Amino acid sequence: MSKHRHDSESPKDKTATPGSAQTTPEAAASQQAPNSQATADQAAGSPGQAGSAGQFAGSSAQPGIAGELETALKENAALKSEVDELNAKYLRKLAEEVNFRKRMLREKEDGQKYALSSLLSDLIPVLDDFDRGMKAAAAAHSFEQLHEGMVLVQRQLSQMLENKYALKRFESAGSLFDPSMHEALFAEPADVEEAVVSEEYLPGYMHHDRVLRSAKVRVKVPNGTKKAAAQEAAAGTEPGTGPEAGPSAGNGDGRN
Repeated sequence: MSKHRHDSESPKDKTATPGSAQTTPEAAASQQAPNSQATADQAAGSPGQAGSAGQFAGSSAQPGIAGELETALKENAALKSEVDELNAKYLRKLAEEVNFRKRMLREKEDGQKYALSSLLSDLIPVLDDFDRGMKAAAAAHSFEQLHEGMVLVQRQLSQMLENKYALKRFESAGSLFDPSMHEALFAEPADVEEAVVSEEYLPGYMHHDRVLRSAKVRVKVPNGTKKAAAQEAAAGTEPGTGPEAGPSAGNGDGRN
């Protein structure tokens, strides 16, 4: 039985051996093993190389991001500081403007309130003179002394107002009537060529070159007689001898 088995297996060996240059499965496996090992080594080595490359890239990228972040934080802090400084300047300017407006308003109110302080301080000595004159007149029981004191105070007051405040009184009686300076309360016809102020009721005053108060006056206005006489004189005829005077030149009835 063993012999038969040996005989049956021997042809297989004979047919397999003379397989010319073809390698056996074991030889092929042994030949492919180094290549597979190299491939496995390459495959095993590639993840390590990739990991080391990733670590190198990460280590080189992290300092750049950190630097940019630090720079951005510094710029943000600088901008915040600048904004705070500008805001503080704006608030200071706003407070200064509000205070300036309040100060100007207060000065304006004070100016209107105390505008007459200078004039009133100049009038106080005049009041003192009035008091002294009245006391002297009361002690002396003299009208003449009282009158002299009043005239003196009036002259002093007029000079002070004219010299310091340019307030001047102007005379109107006898001058030609000027509507810008005079206010006619009464008018009466008279033998005048132009309107003339005949009487002054209240004097007029000027402040610098402007009329502060017009004078209240009585006015004489032309009645036409003197104007007609002037026209006749210019024409070369005597008054009462003109053509219109012909009928009255006779005996009263128009006959000679």
